[in-house]
Amino acid sequence: MISLRQLFLLNNAQTSSTPRLLEIERAEGIYLFGPSGKAYMDLVSGFAVSNVGHCHPAVVKAVKDQAERYMHVAVYGEYVQSPQVLYAEKLISVLPPALNSVYFVNSGAEATEGALKLAKRFTGRSKIVSCYQAYHGSTHGALSVMGNEYYKQAYRPLLPNVHFIHFNESADLDLIDHDTACVIVESIQGEAGVRVPENAYMQALRKRCDETGALLIMDEIQTGFGRTGKLFAFEHFGIHPDILLLAKGIGGGMPIGAFIASREIMDCLKDNPILGHITTFGGHPVSCAAGLATLNTILEENMVAEVDKKGALFRSLLSKPPIREVRGMGLMLCIQLDTFAQVEAVSKKCLEEGIIVDWFLHCDTALRIAPPLTITEPEIREACKIITQTVAAIV
Repeated sequence: MISLRQLFLLNNAQTSSTPRLLEIERAEGIYLFGPSGKAYMDLVSGFAVSNVGHCHPAVVKAVKDQAERYMHVAVYGEYVQSPQVLYAEKLISVLPPALNSVYFVNSGAEATEGALKLAKRFTGRSKIVSCYQAYHGSTHGALSVMGNEYYKQAYRPLLPNVHFIHFNESADLDLIDHDTACVIVESIQGEAGVRVPENAYMQALRKRCDETGALLIMDEIQTGFGRTGKLFAFEHFGIHPDILLLAKGIGGGMPIGAFIASREIMDCLKDNPILGHITTFGGHPVSCAAGLATLNTILEENMVAEVDKKGALFRSLLSKPPIREVRGMGLMLCIQLDTFAQVEAVSKKCLEEGIIVDWFLHCDTALRIAPPLTITEPEIREACKIITQTVAAIV
């Protein structure tokens, strides 16, 4: 009888020639379980999605309850659906006052697309500034502001009038001028290998956008919902964006994204033309119900309070030769090695030992560590023991 793995290779489109082929039977907390019952500690959270852990009971209950009431009923923005309304209200309650209008979409890439359109429409300008080594999604518009030509070269022509600056280099900010519609920047660069900017740089960026009238779009798709030790990473820098991008962790495992701005900015999508951004499944009621349960869980269980402490424990246990560096913030961390061959070998061996780690699109010499916020101290110690032993044996 043909196996699921064979069917996967036969019928499912492949994103690479070397997929992990890890077959998953179920998931709970920080663990994934294979058909044989083997447990795998998920140290990447489904790529910054499962901040509250896999199948958190509150999220599962919200999904079940909403699915029994109704699922899709109309395109986004036409009907009053309580999961959308209540989730938007909750999000606004934890954000700066200027961020008071939420547009729900399906993913981080669609949030990027919507935000770029919104910035161009509101300012009447066309110039977009992004950062080298940035990642904001893989659709055409999002790809246009990706800062790595390798992933873009096969799909040109892309959006015109997109310009790039070096992340965390204040000298480049002069490229932002009065023709600039927006600057799109990750609060902490993720796929570049977890690059944390200096406070002075982020404040200078905010000031330059204010001086020129360019809108500041901050991508918190990976960093949001507590991953860096604050609910949103921009809080570390004493600034806030004009447009905020969210996705991944905001759905507790369900697909959802959002771009959030002031009512003044967001209202320009209503007219000239009408329906300035359209999405059929954006803000799906089941996803919004899961998202509301996720945010409530993070707040009620005070999950963010222990993130810095847990991140510091990872750092202390992993910061030893031959690991070159452990960098990042909170539970968004990176283990720097020397070569991709080392990273690949360590990743494969860790998987055999029941530990899931991975690398980065723009930094394939480093390993990603981004576990659910619910990971415990004993679990951190167990994971770090396996990782350090594996690195020592391979590097």
